[in-house]
Amino acid sequence: MKRLFILTLLFVLAGCSSTDTEETSVLEEQVETGTEAETSGQNVKKDVYVPNPQITDDLNLVTVGETVTDDKGELTLKSYKNVNKTVNVGAVEMTIKDVKVMHYVPDYRMIDFFHAYTDEEEFDFVKVGIEVNNISNEDVKFAPVAFVKTSSGEQKTWEDDIYLEELTGELQGGSIKKGIMGFVLSNTDTIKSIEILTSDLVNSTGESIEKAKNINIDL
Repeated sequence: MKRLFILTLLFVLAGCSSTDTEETSVLEEQVETGTEAETSGQNVKKDVYVPNPQITDDLNLVTVGETVTDDKGELTLKSYKNVNKTVNVGAVEMTIKDVKVMHYVPDYRMIDFFHAYTDEEEFDFVKVGIEVNNISNEDVKFAPVAFVKTSSGEQKTWEDDIYLEELTGELQGGSIKKGIMGFVLSNTDTIKSIEILTSDLVNSTGESIEKAKNINIDL
């Protein structure tokens, strides 16, 4: 089943335009971005955090059982793991920063958006903070989370991502993407770990140049 998902994703990645600039502009609006400043003749990148437009900001939510509320809804942290683990997939350095399992009660204005992912008006989901860095000069195509499986057996694919921060697709040579991918889950009470499967790394001609990697994270 995993292999079918990866093959399907490879077709999607291969079909991405190598001249697509819209992805970069969307990413700059929705996720952490690097702003460049000139200091002593060198470009220095500074992270800027931009909250997701559909999901309550959980940046400071790190204590299990704690709840935060804003005009988008209410989030309660059920599980948290500060991971900071880096995995190399060919020329791509992928860092999983953290994993959170949360219960979300969206404001009524947001419910229609989430009906594409669940029929419930409140739900649990797993969130994965990610950074991907293409250390080569060649453009590639890559999905940091192509497939995720919980220890309780629930499975999701990249198409189920609720954050929509454009982390899947083209990664230009020498560039970095930072953001979040999240997946609605039906039952998180018995989750002890998650398994993440990346996509293969695909070059500009649609050829797989590096096999996918498995990453297991205990919660």
